[in-house]
Amino acid sequence: MKYLDEFRDPSIAKALVGRIRSSASRLLRPVKIMEICGSHTVSIFRSGIKSVLPPNVTMISGPGCPVCVTAMEDMDRMISLACGGERDSHIIATFGDMIRVPGTVTSLEREMASGADVRVTTSPLDSLLWAEENPEKEIIFLGVGFETTSPTVAAVVKRAKTAGLANFSVYPAFKLLPPALEALLDGGDVAIDGFLCPGHVSIMLGTAAYRPFSSKYQKPCVVAGFEPLDVLLGISMILDQLLNDKHEVGNAYSRAVSEDGNRNAMSLLLEVFQPCDAPWRGLGVIPSSGLGFNDAFMAFDAVERFGLAAVPTGSDPPECACGEVLRGVTSPPECPLFGWAAPRTCPLDRAWCPRRDPVPPGSSIPVGVGPDIKVQSPEGQSNEQNPVMSLRTDTMRSNPEDQKTGLWTLTLEG
Repeated sequence: MKYLDEFRDPSIAKALVGRIRSSASRLLRPVKIMEICGSHTVSIFRSGIKSVLPPNVTMISGPGCPVCVTAMEDMDRMISLACGGERDSHIIATFGDMIRVPGTVTSLEREMASGADVRVTTSPLDSLLWAEENPEKEIIFLGVGFETTSPTVAAVVKRAKTAGLANFSVYPAFKLLPPALEALLDGGDVAIDGFLCPGHVSIMLGTAAYRPFSSKYQKPCVVAGFEPLDVLLGISMILDQLLNDKHEVGNAYSRAVSEDGNRNAMSLLLEVFQPCDAPWRGLGVIPSSGLGFNDAFMAFDAVERFGLAAVPTGSDPPECACGEVLRGVTSPPECPLFGWAAPRTCPLDRAWCPRRDPVPPGSSIPVGVGPDIKVQSPEGQSNEQNPVMSLRTDTMRSNPEDQKTGLWTLTLEG
């Protein structure tokens, strides 16, 4: 298949690996390259690329997965639309990868299982069809993504305004990539030698968008596609720049990415939305790294329409090392919460956890909003029968800070 088979050619891969090893051997120092995008991370693991890299070249994963960086407060507000007495009048539309992401108390998946109308879609256009078919209900699209997906949502919002669909709205949890890259390096706690930039975001932004960043921080940036040879070529181009003491923007994905990007799409994006400060999971608030509605389209803002800014929200558990992982300071296995999960009643039950080990004694985990939260062991099981974790309602307690926010804390006793 054209543009696929030739980018998986073993002979070309072998030649690129040889070129990478040659460059790395001449650098005579450790090199850390951050692949910003989650799709690159998946490609690297699927292809076994890390296993063929020289010992002094390390790939670290950055904050380029929009689901991973969605803040707990945004998740809680989104999920609140699928809870409570009003949920029967709501249809929640979202991309599939948002379904299992936990909030403080629950997830969209669990609310869907309990009766909420949560619909998985591959296109925000489906939301307009559902709005037309269900005029008595509010259709809320959960807008999550980088510059790749946000222009498509902007187009849908414009179409909704033209069609006069008053029962359609969007929760804007979009993220912008360039401000996040600056925040990474301004933090100063990780030494990154070069950046492997995402192909699909760069189709919209163009390579020119990285030039001010590359020049300011003197870091080579190379845009790459997602096939194995794309990634290997991108790594090789970064090493070549380091060898020659350069910090330029390279393009290893020229079959799809141009210098200027998709100007029409970006113009449409900024017609509907405007940059705003945004919270990132584990990273805090990054200035001008999100998108909020412009005044002309504020009627479609779900946060304003449903008063979601007033919804009590939680935060990541203190043991969570999401911020350190996303900045490349540490790796996922080094996080204290990696590889274990609590029972299904606990928000720390991540779908990706490979096993269920005992929860570390003394851990404090926010579990709910309000004083009526009840968390118990499965009925009929003793501590011995339920070795994962025994939760008793008498372990529930609140502290003064909890009482201010309405958030209760569960302390796990050893």
